[in-house]
Amino acid sequence: MSKVTIVLLVILVILIGVLVFLYFMGRKLQKQQEEQNERLQANKQPVVIMAVDKKRLKLKESGLPEEVIAQTPWYARRSRVPIVKAKVGSKFMNLIADDKVFDLIPINQQVKAMVSGIYIVEVKGMRGKKLTPDTSVKKSWWRRQMDKLQDKAGAKPLK
Repeated sequence: MSKVTIVLLVILVILIGVLVFLYFMGRKLQKQQEEQNERLQANKQPVVIMAVDKKRLKLKESGLPEEVIAQTPWYARRSRVPIVKAKVGSKFMNLIADDKVFDLIPINQQVKAMVSGIYIVEVKGMRGKKLTPDTSVKKSWWRRQMDKLQDKAGAKPLK
């Protein structure tokens, strides 16, 4: 056998090993995520909140309790998290919203939210009012440029 074929076989074996490792790791992480979602769904409680402010902030800047920040893995501390500052009853609290729910939360309006700890899982409008995504959030420069180009081309906007 030539050296080239030996090198290619070694690279192929390493790639197959990496793919097998990623497959089993992905299955393990998927099971963990399903268990966490079950726990969130089991512990959710209906609460009436009024969102005062909502932003995507880094965890250290979010104003969450130190216990929450300490329990977060080091690699997730730098990521931006959807934070909602809301009035719950007579208290102001900082809550973490699910990505799917974050755009639906209106500012300065009361909504029925399903909250599990400090995590907002679902949001419903008061008195059966249907919520629509909030358009008052400032679009990034990149998003505005893409919208302009799509308008010129007559293309449908991306979701």
